[in-house]
Amino acid sequence: MTGLHRALFLDRDGVINVDKGYVCLPEAIEWIPGVAEAIHYANSLNYRVIVISNQSGVARGYFMENDVKSLHEWMSRELQRSGALIDAFYYCPHHPDFGGPCDCRKPEPGLYLRAARDFNLRLSECLAVGDKPRDVDSARRAGIPAHLFSGGDLHKFLVPLLRP
Repeated sequence: MTGLHRALFLDRDGVINVDKGYVCLPEAIEWIPGVAEAIHYANSLNYRVIVISNQSGVARGYFMENDVKSLHEWMSRELQRSGALIDAFYYCPHHPDFGGPCDCRKPEPGLYLRAARDFNLRLSECLAVGDKPRDVDSARRAGIPAHLFSGGDLHKFLVPLLRP
């Protein structure tokens, strides 16, 4: 890949879908209002759209990593039906109480930094949105401007934040 790119980083539970705890099945997904429109809008502005998510249900034994990957594939297909493209999902399957600390669990910036390398991103031109302070802290520790989403319509929230 040549040149540097920008990305919109989204937390999963609470930003893309309603946070219902440890979710690994498509039938448990309830989309946040405006999510497909928001992602499509970011795509139209040439932002990569990357999901960054803690998924400690794996470490806790609630589900397997293959379950997380299958759900992410389903979510991606469903959003694509509305013209919304997610470029990648990055998730942390760890929890410090079940295996010790890692560098990928938010509020650590490891997943953002991995995505930056993988997609050749200029982090200062990216944007991150999370529904918890640790999401915002994690992104900011990676050098990414970040905003706290407290619900409502994601598209209406993002339009004034994304730069054409």
